[in-house]
Amino acid sequence: MKPLDQFTEQDWKVCNWRGTEETFHHLATSREKTQSQKVVKPIHWYIACRLVLEGGFLPEEITPRPPFVATKKKKKDQTRWLLSYDQSAATGSEANVLGGLKTKAVDVVVEKPGIGPVIAISCKNTGGAFRNLTNRMEEAVGECTNLHMTYSALVTGYFSVLRAHRRGSDPSLADNDVAIGADGTPVEGIARYHEACRQLEGRMDLRDTISKYEAVALILLETSGPNIGGLLDTFPPPESPLRVEHFFSTIYSRYDERFVFAAPIFSTRNITPRIEWDATSPLFDKTLAADREEVPELDYDFRVKVHD
Repeated sequence: MKPLDQFTEQDWKVCNWRGTEETFHHLATSREKTQSQKVVKPIHWYIACRLVLEGGFLPEEITPRPPFVATKKKKKDQTRWLLSYDQSAATGSEANVLGGLKTKAVDVVVEKPGIGPVIAISCKNTGGAFRNLTNRMEEAVGECTNLHMTYSALVTGYFSVLRAHRRGSDPSLADNDVAIGADGTPVEGIARYHEACRQLEGRMDLRDTISKYEAVALILLETSGPNIGGLLDTFPPPESPLRVEHFFSTIYSRYDERFVFAAPIFSTRNITPRIEWDATSPLFDKTLAADREEVPELDYDFRVKVHD
C-alpha cells in the first residue's frame, strides 16, 4: 500500500484503509497544520473503516464510505455476508446532519435506511496551545446538543487526538505547546482538558441531558523518542472512561441498546442488527491479502462469524 507521505492530491480525496500505526505516526509527525485535511482525514478513515470491520456496519451506510464491498448470499437457509476490498468504491464526502439549530457537517456518520443517522462521530486534532483547550469545549458541547435536539437516539462520539510534546524534547517548543512535563506527568492544561472531557461523556439514555456525548476518547500521541507515533499509555489513567479502548465498545453498546434491542423487531430486524462477516470473505483470505498487500496492521479484531 502506498504510504501516506506519498499520496497525491487525488489520493486524499477518498477514504483509504490505513494501518493503526501508520495513521497515528502520521498524525504525530506531519509538518502540515494540525487542522489540515492531510492531517485529519486519516483519523476519519481509521474510524470509518473500523466501523465496518469491527462494528459490522455496511460500507454504504457510512460517510465517508470506506473502500469495501459487502455481498449478501444465502446458502442452506443461512445468510452470509461476504466482505471484499475495493478502493474504487470509496468516497471522501462528509454527511450533513440536520440539527435543532443548524445543519452540521459531521466527520463520520452511520445512517440506516428508513431510520436516518444512528451514529455521528466528531474528530478533533490538536498540536499545541494546550492551555486554551478547555476554552474550545463550548464548540464540542454545542455540536452534540444541536444534533441531539433533532435525533435524541443518535449515538454521538467525540474523538480527540493531541500531540503529546514532552518538555525538553524540542528547544523550539513554546511552553504552551508542552503536554507532558519533565517528570512524565501531563501539564495542567492537559489535566484540565481531561476533566472537562469527562463531564462531556456518558450519555446512557434518551432522557439524559442532550449536551453530553455517548462516548469520548482522549488520545495523546508521542512526538519524540523511540515510541514516536505511539499512544501515551500512562494518560488518560487506567480507570478513565476516556481511554480509546473504551470508545468503540461504548459506541456499539449504545447503538445496540437503542436500535437493536429496543427496536420493533418486525420492522427493523433486517436493518439494524450489526453484521458478522463470513470468515470465508475475500478480505480475510490470507493468500490474496499477501499478494495484494491490502491488509494493514490493526489494533482491533474483525467481527467475523464462522459457519458450519
